[in-house]
Amino acid sequence: MNAVVQQAINEQINNEFFSSYSYLAMSAYCERKQFTGCAQWLRMQSQEEYGHAMRLYDFLAARNGIVQLQAIREPAGEYGSIAEVFQAALEQERTVTKQIDSLYELAFNEKAFSALVELEWFINEQVEEEKTASVIVHKFSMVKDDPAALLDLDRELGSRGAPQAAE
Repeated sequence: MNAVVQQAINEQINNEFFSSYSYLAMSAYCERKQFTGCAQWLRMQSQEEYGHAMRLYDFLAARNGIVQLQAIREPAGEYGSIAEVFQAALEQERTVTKQIDSLYELAFNEKAFSALVELEWFINEQVEEEKTASVIVHKFSMVKDDPAALLDLDRELGSRGAPQAAE
């Protein structure tokens, strides 16, 4: 495997693990604030991001690449509100989209065609991830500080099922 692309994929594995870790920290914040549905949704999102990291890990392993795990930086743990948590989640997804786009561009320029095929899945996934986070942020902006509406939204988010395996 091309060494430049391999290094970039290793960096993205780290980015995905950080994203997983960040969602777990967001979940912990929501638990402390007694928004257990939001905490559940974010915990499921953490598991999904972990799956993304492992998909890249498995791709490198299948191509006889070298997986080089890196330190994961500490995520934010405090927020001004539950709505702010989900705004941070949306911004995180936008950052990941930029990372995936850059990785795709690098793989294209390096003619790493098997990586391009793998990364197409991630590009499609990011469209879904940003849309979902954007819808949740919009719902929080609509309900503002209405306690009954916030409880309903928390209940709705808590109904999320386990993440699907990255195919």
